[in-house]
Amino acid sequence: METADAIIIGSGQGGVPLAIDLAKEGKNVVLFERGALGGSCVNYGCTPSKAFLAAAHAVGRARQAEKLGIHTQIKVDFPAVMERVRGIRNSFNGGVGRRLENAGVKVIKAEASFIAERTVTGDGVSLQAPLVVMNTGTSPFIPDIPGLAGTPYITNLNFFELRELPPRTLVMGAGYIGLELGQGLARLGSEVHLIVRGDRVLAQEEADVSEVLTEALKQDGMKLHFNVNVVQVNYTDNIFTLILSNGEELQGEALLVTTGRKPNTKALNTQAGGIELDKQDYIKVDSKFQTTSSGVYAIGDVAKQPAFTHVAWEDYRRLKGIFKGENRSRDDRVLGYAIYTEPQVGRVGLTLEAAKKKGFNARAVTLPMSQIARAIEWGHDLGFYRMVVDDDNNKILGATLVGYETAELVHVFLSLMEVGANWQLLEESVHIHPTYGEALPSLARLLI
Repeated sequence: METADAIIIGSGQGGVPLAIDLAKEGKNVVLFERGALGGSCVNYGCTPSKAFLAAAHAVGRARQAEKLGIHTQIKVDFPAVMERVRGIRNSFNGGVGRRLENAGVKVIKAEASFIAERTVTGDGVSLQAPLVVMNTGTSPFIPDIPGLAGTPYITNLNFFELRELPPRTLVMGAGYIGLELGQGLARLGSEVHLIVRGDRVLAQEEADVSEVLTEALKQDGMKLHFNVNVVQVNYTDNIFTLILSNGEELQGEALLVTTGRKPNTKALNTQAGGIELDKQDYIKVDSKFQTTSSGVYAIGDVAKQPAFTHVAWEDYRRLKGIFKGENRSRDDRVLGYAIYTEPQVGRVGLTLEAAKKKGFNARAVTLPMSQIARAIEWGHDLGFYRMVVDDDNNKILGATLVGYETAELVHVFLSLMEVGANWQLLEESVHIHPTYGEALPSLARLLI
């Protein structure tokens, strides 16, 4: 039995910097990783998907320029697009390895599992340490649909290995992964069908967000099928045939499954380590990321934190602060996130409905993109800006921005909320004309 000062399981955006920092403090740190270094963000999440969307949205914007009087002929070199994506991914992945090596972290490229409390084994090596941190993330949930197993369906794990553009793509699932990748394929030239189990896309967002994105997807030529389930999958002669619950049949050369996520806990053998899971197999942690086993922690989405890279990275900073005695906890920062469709969705804090459910005396104001000068000038008429405030103390509770590059603009609200600012501060600000940001004080002035 070997010993170490710390064992990190998983090389995601929380595990890697934590391992490096501990090693730089002189600790003997061992990191287990069963897959590619860098976790989901680097290998099959943020990095490759946004590189892919850079190409797709360039095409989409060129086509949409027709309403500005610009007519273009577009030729998409899909193999070149995907080769660029993989090149960026591989570069980022290699950088993670070099950072770990330079810091002196020992990397064991194997699946880790517990054999006792704070004792882990993998690749024939058994290690014991007083500190164990799990950052193993989540993976695609594959529904149990007759005929699906054994077919060459695609998930975000292997999407970026595509070499040729599928003439027709069937997408199961209408969350942000399905919408981003589905719209991207549509803009690059695939005929995309989106199968939606409910009555709207992005069901976790406000209804008018769904309405805007539905219209945008339709403008890109996507075919949306609402209130249906896939009841049977057939795969013959390189063609998928989906039989829907309404009796309709859809065919395509590719099937992209984006029906949810599941925690990567099955192989950990958590019971042997004294670590309890919840009913969905996520790791149970308290407000300080401590599991039910002393000295064992879990961060990121495997601990049911919001599944965003910036949250996992802040979890690393939170946990590091906790180790130093700082007053940090798992929910001590304002949460913002974005969806990289076009138009984008930028979100921070509470919606009006959520605020009222929490007991706030809340109200919201909304400014349509069609009333914003820059949007009119650039031809971006889809979307809106919305802010939610507390009428008792004038504090900003949340914002929803749907429009051009709103993933950038939402940081204005995030920073204001982090310092507890009231909406009057935004109203008094003088933003540059003509910009998209100019409309944020205009939004606040609707509260007067």
